[in-house]
Amino acid sequence: MSAPPKATSEPSAGYARVLAVPEFRAVFAAHVLSMLGLIVSEIALSVLVYDLTGSPLLSALTFALGFLPYVVGGTLLASVADRLPARRVLVTCDLVCAACVALMVAPGAGIGLLLALRCCLAVVSPVFSGTRMATLADVLGDGDLFVLGRSLLRIVAQSALLVGYGLGGLLLTVVTPRHALLITVGTFLASAAMLRLGTRSRPARARRPGEPRPGTRTLFADRRVRVLLLLFWVPAMFSVVPEALAAPYSDALGTGSTGLGLLMCALPVGTVAGELFAGARLRTAARERIALPLVCLTLLPYLGYALRPGLALSLLLLALSGAGSAYTLGLDQWFVRSVPEELRGRAMTVLSAGLMTLQGVGMALAGVAAELIGVRGAVVGAGALGTLCCAGLALACRATEGGGMAVQDDRGQPEAVAG
Repeated sequence: MSAPPKATSEPSAGYARVLAVPEFRAVFAAHVLSMLGLIVSEIALSVLVYDLTGSPLLSALTFALGFLPYVVGGTLLASVADRLPARRVLVTCDLVCAACVALMVAPGAGIGLLLALRCCLAVVSPVFSGTRMATLADVLGDGDLFVLGRSLLRIVAQSALLVGYGLGGLLLTVVTPRHALLITVGTFLASAAMLRLGTRSRPARARRPGEPRPGTRTLFADRRVRVLLLLFWVPAMFSVVPEALAAPYSDALGTGSTGLGLLMCALPVGTVAGELFAGARLRTAARERIALPLVCLTLLPYLGYALRPGLALSLLLLALSGAGSAYTLGLDQWFVRSVPEELRGRAMTVLSAGLMTLQGVGMALAGVAAELIGVRGAVVGAGALGTLCCAGLALACRATEGGGMAVQDDRGQPEAVAG
């Protein structure tokens, strides 16, 4: 196996250079539209279901359905990201989402149909996310520009959570839930148009006919890739615990809805600040050097909940934890190096599906833990157990340095892809 590429000491490419790439600007704008459309559709559909049924359980279920079907799309449809041209996959996914939302507003659409269509959106989402991430490597290369492009899309996702829910709530004071859903149809169609007109057509990553094609099992068979996937997934699973328990924690603090809103915003604000600093101020080599230490530290602030902090200190702890998620910039670079190009779309789809699925699992387990040991105990437990898991994964990652997936080169001989 070849030795891993050495991290360079060159300065960061900078977000301005990433945004200077015309194709990336199209992908970026489409991402903003699709994210806002998805968030507003979640809010509008939740309100619509509650209006139709009066059931808080069914209303909450519309949000839960945004997580669980990810594993279905990530496992059954992952190969689509590599077997078909990327632009075609992206545009088709946006059109499918637009069609699903349009059917939600059809006269006579019952609760069963609404929830089924919500599942369809969630099944399509990891395929879209994985294909888009793989496309970034085609548009920006697999170096520093790719890492910063991924960072910008994550920043948009976090910012959309902050802005989108607020806009969605304001929108529903002006229009009905069905009309709000119609607006999201327009955002998905606009996203599809931007991707179709603003990105180049590239062939599928499929190998030549007759050549063996590695599959999802090949990804998990490689130890380096397994460890990197877990480094993306495991911290995220533990990090959602305070978010999942924000409502009862706010009630315990006596801060009401204002406190709840601040608690929900603190983690995303810290995440955006950490990524912006690491992306704009740190050199490429520095981001890779701090990745594993940050993984080990990012959940430690949760231990501060053992001190029974008030609202202000709780917000600071959450923001610090969010800032630690800047480790993902280093992981992005290692991951794209570790996966062969012909498996890149599948790998990114699996990454996206696992991330969302385990976050949903983390939220569910947070509720169970809070019933047993209380809200503060659940958060402290997540910080302690999560830190131990992250430390173990960091050691495993060190042990796999220099590894890579063995694929067949053009002459049919094994070739190592460095990790």
